[in-house]
Amino acid sequence: MKRKLYLAALVMCMALAVNGCGSDKETTSTESESTATEQQAEDSAEEEEVQEPYTDSTGATRLVSVDNVEKYVTIADYKGITLDNSVPEVTDEDIENRIAENLKDNSVEVTDENAVIQNGDTATINFVGTKDGEAFEGGTGNNYDLVIGSGTMIPGFEEGIVGMKKGETKDVSVTFPESYRNSELAGQDAVFQITVQSFKRPPELTDDWVAANTDYKTIDEYKASVRAQLEQEAQDQANSSLRSTAWNTVYTNSEVVEYPEKDVEEAVKTFKKQAEAYAKQGNMELEDFVESQGVSMDDFEAQCQQYAQAKVKQNLLIQGIMDAEGMTLEDEESLAIQNQLVEQYASGDLAVLIDTYGQVAVDESIGLMRVQDFIIANANYDQTAADTSAEGEDAQAAEGTEAADHADGSTTDGQSTDGGDTEEEQEAGATADTGTAADASTDTQDDSTEN
Repeated sequence: MKRKLYLAALVMCMALAVNGCGSDKETTSTESESTATEQQAEDSAEEEEVQEPYTDSTGATRLVSVDNVEKYVTIADYKGITLDNSVPEVTDEDIENRIAENLKDNSVEVTDENAVIQNGDTATINFVGTKDGEAFEGGTGNNYDLVIGSGTMIPGFEEGIVGMKKGETKDVSVTFPESYRNSELAGQDAVFQITVQSFKRPPELTDDWVAANTDYKTIDEYKASVRAQLEQEAQDQANSSLRSTAWNTVYTNSEVVEYPEKDVEEAVKTFKKQAEAYAKQGNMELEDFVESQGVSMDDFEAQCQQYAQAKVKQNLLIQGIMDAEGMTLEDEESLAIQNQLVEQYASGDLAVLIDTYGQVAVDESIGLMRVQDFIIANANYDQTAADTSAEGEDAQAAEGTEAADHADGSTTDGQSTDGGDTEEEQEAGATADTGTAADASTDTQDDSTEN
């Protein structure tokens, strides 16, 4: 797990962003990640050695150091591939679920001293778990917020809280499931002493609530707005999936014949610089930092090579396709993509974008987006009814995810994931595992209460 978190952290520092446009994913950037990226940019600015973009004999910018890309990589078919551009339908149930989430987010504390907790309430509780009269490790929690009826806890725990009042303390008897991950507790009886600190309840959906808490006046207007929002999110997600699939299809089916040595060396330097930046933030030497993540230096060197080869393969493919189709990083379409990135990630200031992420990273993002657009525009589609914006000029405005994930050349190339994808697919830019220390922070509660 440490190895995976460590790799994911490096990936996030090398990206313009880890979340897609118009999508609330579990892969959104955290404040600490943003801080790390800013610190990395400051550290990079202090260093004298900065990778300069490759250029050809005419001075045109290239993503690789070689002119004869065909010598190094065999590019799979990228025109006429079959893609699915369908957009999932938004159902009435989807709308009701989103509204329920919004209402829960606007829950208000119940102050009536005679009111009792019911399903759907969010209770703030203290609890102590005991087995055979002895408290067990991980079975204690304070000021723990729990949505009653969510199924977060083991069977019997949440049910025992229903009907309790604010300030009430109650013993709730439970039996841990046989399949519980802590073998010492699996199948065992336990008692949790639970004290309700307070509880909140979602408001009832009424015209009055809508008028007071939204930009609409009636329930019908509010539901229509939620439908529109969900439809836009579905379209954005479909566009993101289309772009990812288009690129991964070509990447996975292409083969590297030979890796340009200079490019690999530069990519290895990039990976190591990110690790060194993290180590510096912890006032550690690189070796100590790597070992603190549960990774040996031999494994770290192997990761550097894996990352470098995936990065170079990607750039060879992008440059090869651009060469074959007469595209450059300085043409009108590429400059339009650059303008999009500037607006999206640097508030309209090109200098800020380049200072933060580096010219090479920006160029790689532009190249990837440009090639994605070309593959999508020349693809065949299983679903023709959906008119996705990713096929036209709106594709560039709709999605920055893939380019963002590859902004430092890098992306999730070569990184470990939990999915069933092949190693090649993982290298090609599959979504990074964005687990952080926050995920681990819930383990104590999970060990005692989560099914």
